[in-house]
Amino acid sequence: MRALAELRHPEPAVRPLLRIRDLRKYFPVRRGVLFERTVAEVKAIDGVSFDIGRGETLGLVGESGCGKTTLARCVLALEEPTSGSILFDGEDIAGMQRDRRRAFRRRVQAVFQDPYSSLNPRMKVEEIVGEPLYVHRLERDREAIARRVRELLDICGLPVRLMDRYPHEMSGGQRQRIGIARALALNPDFIVCDEAVSALDVSIQAQIIRLLEDLRDEFGLTYLFIGHDLSVVRHISHRVAVMYLGRIVEIADSEALFANPRHPYTQALLSAVPVPDPEVERARKHRVVTGETPSPITPPSGCVFHPRCPIAVEECRLHVPAQTDLGGGHLAACIKADSDEQAFYLGSGGPARV
Repeated sequence: MRALAELRHPEPAVRPLLRIRDLRKYFPVRRGVLFERTVAEVKAIDGVSFDIGRGETLGLVGESGCGKTTLARCVLALEEPTSGSILFDGEDIAGMQRDRRRAFRRRVQAVFQDPYSSLNPRMKVEEIVGEPLYVHRLERDREAIARRVRELLDICGLPVRLMDRYPHEMSGGQRQRIGIARALALNPDFIVCDEAVSALDVSIQAQIIRLLEDLRDEFGLTYLFIGHDLSVVRHISHRVAVMYLGRIVEIADSEALFANPRHPYTQALLSAVPVPDPEVERARKHRVVTGETPSPITPPSGCVFHPRCPIAVEECRLHVPAQTDLGGGHLAACIKADSDEQAFYLGSGGPARV
């Protein structure tokens, strides 16, 4: 493996592996004795579009309830979208026949948030990591499966002696490595990491992030990395998408987004990150977002962020803002994304240096 400094941001390929266009996922709210009557819809995802290139990591951030996990479930084909398309390697996953769907599930895997509940407590590590090989009929021979499990444990930095252990006998970091080894068992192309390090101690988070970077480089993996710790997301991601109330409000190269955020919600998120220098922290002017997050059942008209936005105008209430192209693939869904007023707003306080 190459040095970690080289691994951090390898150049992604041009052709997208995953292409999402105008994706919507609405959940019905039902009433009545038998819950047969639909009275409203929860708009968990409301018109999301983006691409992820081969070998790229796209970070997805946003507050709880904004639709990040629902988006991940749609990408994993665990939820059927209400409308829109998800193209994986040029093929719409919604129209896949059974054999193609099975092949898709081999190529797309997930690493879950909680290593304490994502592993079966009644199964040993050898069974947990080897189960995908058996389910997908890639290997039936017990010894061949054991060899593959030993190989995967070694790749993920775990001793072979853990094969006969149960999950409760291991630490949180070891359990998450087991989850990663299980995800690698089928040689996937794409891995969804849904808050994969948020349940771990900070020191263990760094180890898991380095492991994910190493694996991305060695096996050419592509990640959708969902998180809420902005410093972690910045470290591992090539690009970052910011989500609010079911919509992508800003997407850009990682360094560009953190150095020059152009949407007021992104600025508020970065402003909330503390700076380790006490003097700098005291001098900063924080961008506090007032009010409560609106209900996804009745989202605001126009820009969904306008009720809480400090620079909103009447047009923000009336029209859904288009993505403003700021150059270099930097897009922001704000009518003032490239205005002098927005630049002034950015200049008086600035984002945190995470």
